[in-house]
Amino acid sequence: MSALFVTSTGTGTGKTFVTAGLIRHLRDRGKRVAALKPVVSGFDPQAPEGSDPALLLEALRRPVHESELARISPFQFRAPLSPDMAARLEGKTLDFEGLTRFCSQAIATHDGVLLIEGVGGIMVPLDERHTVLDWMARLRVPSILVAGSYLGTISHTLTALDVLARRDLEPRALVISETPDSSVPLDETLATLANFTHVPLIVLPRACSSSEHDTIFECLARLTEI
Repeated sequence: MSALFVTSTGTGTGKTFVTAGLIRHLRDRGKRVAALKPVVSGFDPQAPEGSDPALLLEALRRPVHESELARISPFQFRAPLSPDMAARLEGKTLDFEGLTRFCSQAIATHDGVLLIEGVGGIMVPLDERHTVLDWMARLRVPSILVAGSYLGTISHTLTALDVLARRDLEPRALVISETPDSSVPLDETLATLANFTHVPLIVLPRACSSSEHDTIFECLARLTEI
């Protein structure tokens, strides 16, 4: 089993797009692949279409049914807030030990490649004491960091890389997912980031051909050794 954690600098950078893209790429090449989105907030179980878990299930070619959603996303919260806040609104606390146990069991039992998509950015609180970073540190599996190309992303990205390095969790790849209508040229963002990190950079343009898309995800698969 090969496991990979997909995290990001913040919400809305493209984690699910990257995870779903990797799923399709691996499936098209005949590899066995599974995926988890263990924690999801802003989730309406009565209207799951378009949600992150639903998009992963579609990429896996599995039905978007309640049982399937519960299987890949057992920690579901309605409010579009950080998991600690969303859980508190429901009178709950996210079970961090249960979360890490759920992921560890999946890593130990699945054959092929297992993709685990995080929630929000790496420092998003899960409960009163744990963040996504703590979750990653507990699992100790290789990771991908996804960032945008908006104004401010350089500071956010370098801060995220520094925090990961301090916990010996340096990612195998840094994916820059192009932010629509960004005021900053994409190539300038990439050039500056390259001056401050040796983590391999992968560029994911919003508009690219199917062949370019395949090349990007093949490169990402090789870098992450999945």
